[in-house]
Amino acid sequence: MVNSLIDLAAYLRRIGWNDEVAPTMACLEGLVRAHTAAIPFENLNPLLGIPVELSPEALDRKIIRGGRGGYCFEQNLLFGHALRAIGFVAEGLAARVLWNQPPGTITPRTHMLLRVQLDGADRVVDVGFGGQTLTGVLRLEPEVEQTTPHELFRLLRQDGDWLMEARIGDSWRPLYRFDLQPQHDIDYELANHFVSTHPRSHFTFNLAVARAEPGRRYALRNREFAVHHTGGETERRVLKDATEICDLLEGVFRLRVPDHPELARRLGQLPS
Repeated sequence: MVNSLIDLAAYLRRIGWNDEVAPTMACLEGLVRAHTAAIPFENLNPLLGIPVELSPEALDRKIIRGGRGGYCFEQNLLFGHALRAIGFVAEGLAARVLWNQPPGTITPRTHMLLRVQLDGADRVVDVGFGGQTLTGVLRLEPEVEQTTPHELFRLLRQDGDWLMEARIGDSWRPLYRFDLQPQHDIDYELANHFVSTHPRSHFTFNLAVARAEPGRRYALRNREFAVHHTGGETERRVLKDATEICDLLEGVFRLRVPDHPELARRLGQLPS
């Protein structure tokens, strides 16, 4: 163990981890599964106009002790702090999101993922991609189909970058492209400010919540709630009002809903 920027014991309780921790592959894979099952992806702060803070103290206060979730910067920064406290060698990278984008679209570097060096090899970890978040650990190897607790994933080389894809049904879908240039906190602060405040950022006017557990993924996009069964069908239904949305956030997504005067109004305005 090394000195931690977060309360590691409290974090492990938050994700329901009761085993010993050590910088091993088994521990890394277990922590990824536990984190993605316990801490939901969510963007309530940008939707409500609340600043998204990325300091270790803010992440501890909001996610560990506050029962909230967060989006990529919050999730992967928190996970990175925990990994380094355990003794892993982990650094942050930046990616251009391609999910649901037309082919050839150039997007900004608004996503964070982690590179973990373990057993003499590089691994890719990402607990903060939302509905298609990576619930396993990938080897940084091209052209190899890799099994995760949910879908198959693979990494490709494209114009000097790495391209991450997931197998959805019968086709491969691109998630994002990235390189191996390590990022500094200020890089994430800049991207986070854009994502959480810019009027063109979909996080400021859409609700996006997701959580994965064995055999299924839960996803909420505005009022549409979906349960994606691994290798099977998807169930969908439309929520009728803010009360039903809040009940789902607290129940299915295990999220402590913030006490905010604008919450009911903003949720009530979401499109179906």
